[in-house]
Amino acid sequence: MVEPILKTEHLCKRFGALSVADDVSIDLGPNEIHAMIGPNGAGKTSLIGLICGLLAPDSGQVFFEGADITAEKLTSRARLGIARTTQLTSLFPTATVLENMILAHEAATGRSTQYFGRVSDAALDEALAMLHEIGLNDRANTRAATLSHGEQRRLELAMALVTKPIVLILDEPMAGTSPDETQSLTKLLLSLKRRYAILLIEHDMEAVFALADRISVLVGGKIIASGLPEIVRTNADVQAAYLGREKEPEHA
Repeated sequence: MVEPILKTEHLCKRFGALSVADDVSIDLGPNEIHAMIGPNGAGKTSLIGLICGLLAPDSGQVFFEGADITAEKLTSRARLGIARTTQLTSLFPTATVLENMILAHEAATGRSTQYFGRVSDAALDEALAMLHEIGLNDRANTRAATLSHGEQRRLELAMALVTKPIVLILDEPMAGTSPDETQSLTKLLLSLKRRYAILLIEHDMEAVFALADRISVLVGGKIIASGLPEIVRTNADVQAAYLGREKEPEHA
C-alpha cells in the first residue's frame, strides 16, 4: 500500500458550542485528487485552515510525508510543500500577472528573487514557464485586475504552482466561473494530477465527479461518508444531507 503524502488523524476544533471539525481523519495519496464536499457551513474551509496551519486543532494531528507537522506554522508548511488557493480570489490587483508570480514565489520561499532591483533570470524563467503551462503567457504584462474571472482563477493556481508544491489544496476553484471556464479548469486540473496530490473542495458536482478519485463528505464538521465517487453518489446519508433527498425509512 502506498503511504499517503498528507493525512489527518482525529482532528477536532470547536469555537464555543460550534464544532467545525469533529474527529476528522482523511488522507491524500500521490497523484490523487481527493474531493471534499458538503453543504455551506459544513466545516470545509476550517478543515483547510487546520491542514495549512491557519488554525490550531483542539486535538488530533496532521502528518505530511510521514512527519507530524501539527505544531508547524503556516509558513513552515508552505515551505515543506503545501500550497493552497482560496475560495475568494486573492491577487495583487494593481500588479501585473508576472509580478504576482514573482511575489508569490518570494512569499513562499522567504527569499528575494531580486538582485540590485532586477529579478533574477532563474525566477523569471520559472514564472514564465508556469504561465505558459497554465495558459496565461500572453497576459504576463497585464494587470491582474483587468483579467477575466476565469483568468484570475488560473493566475491564483499558477501562483500556487510556482512555489513548487507537493500538495495542492484548492478551495472552490470553480467558484464564479462560466461553464466554458469550468470545463477548461477541469481539464487543467486533470493534467496537473500527474505531478501533484490535490485536495479539492468544490460545490460543482459535475466537476467533482469528473475529477475525483475519492470523495469525502463533511457535514457539521464530521465525515459522514468517504470512498469512490460511484459509492458516495449512491450513499443514502449523503443524498439526505447534501443532495436534499429524504432517506428511505428503515424496515423492521
